[in-house]
Amino acid sequence: MGEQIPPFLKPLDDIVDRDEGLPYISTVLHHTKPLGAAHTLWWPFTMPRSSESSATVILFIPGNPGLLGFYPPFLSDIHARARSSSTPLAILAHSHIGHSPGVEDTETRYTLDSVGLTAQVASAIEAVDLIKDTFGNNTKIVVIGHSVGSWITLKVLKSRPEDVTEVFLLFPTISQIASTPNGHRLSWVFRSPFPRIISRLSPVARILPTTLLSLLFRGWPLPQLHVLKSLINSPMTIFSALTMAHDEMKTIRELDVALLDEYRHRICMYFAEDDDWVGEQREAILAAFQADPGTVRIVHGHPDIPHAFCINHGEPLASQCFEWLIEAGLL
Repeated sequence: MGEQIPPFLKPLDDIVDRDEGLPYISTVLHHTKPLGAAHTLWWPFTMPRSSESSATVILFIPGNPGLLGFYPPFLSDIHARARSSSTPLAILAHSHIGHSPGVEDTETRYTLDSVGLTAQVASAIEAVDLIKDTFGNNTKIVVIGHSVGSWITLKVLKSRPEDVTEVFLLFPTISQIASTPNGHRLSWVFRSPFPRIISRLSPVARILPTTLLSLLFRGWPLPQLHVLKSLINSPMTIFSALTMAHDEMKTIRELDVALLDEYRHRICMYFAEDDDWVGEQREAILAAFQADPGTVRIVHGHPDIPHAFCINHGEPLASQCFEWLIEAGLL
């Protein structure tokens, strides 16, 4: 297994149950201080590559909570489709720091500074630097962000425009998130002292059997229920997710129109028909984003595909991302 992963990753035993047929390796990325460790998943290159030939690496940044166990069906589908291409493709999924039960940095004290947006952006930028340094200039880097991962993705693009070839923003929460329907309903939960109180109640929830969760979350596949249970059972992850959400409410405000305009030829977006984490901001984004003529850079999703697409709708999103990769000449 070790020879299949890049040197900046370390193998890690699976932290949640998964389908053994999925072709990824559970790993950890130990970031430079003061950043902590991040859980990562690595899909090796679809075919042998040489330093002279072109290749593509996808860096995936999840939403909040950033548990990667929700995303393997989606990312594995992209990886499987790419096997028919003549261009090698690898995928690195990168969790948010502090969002992975079982992956804790003993030297990191989980506070707003360590799990807030600034730290998450810094860790994603460092991941891009490691990919570039390891695989060289002939490797194209595509960053895919889901939900708040889209906002982080745009920050990565702004910081490393020479290294990031394309970005795909799925259900992008990139402006005025506190003003969205869910922002109005839930922002109070994210304020102190509630993250600490709710996380300390986690041990009580450990008695909940998976059968009860399956009744509460009807239609969720069993592996996704196991990921949910790992979240419920982890005070650290609950605190980190809620604390980061509070930072989102304060930080994600004005739309960066200049950034969207400057890099419109590298940005693709996928919107849900109804999305309470985006709300009316979708129209503001569409008004500001003038995609290149003749390209399909804005996609309005099927009405049945929700913001939390990773639970049951990974395949159609994988198909769309694959089409974008083909259109951009990256596969």
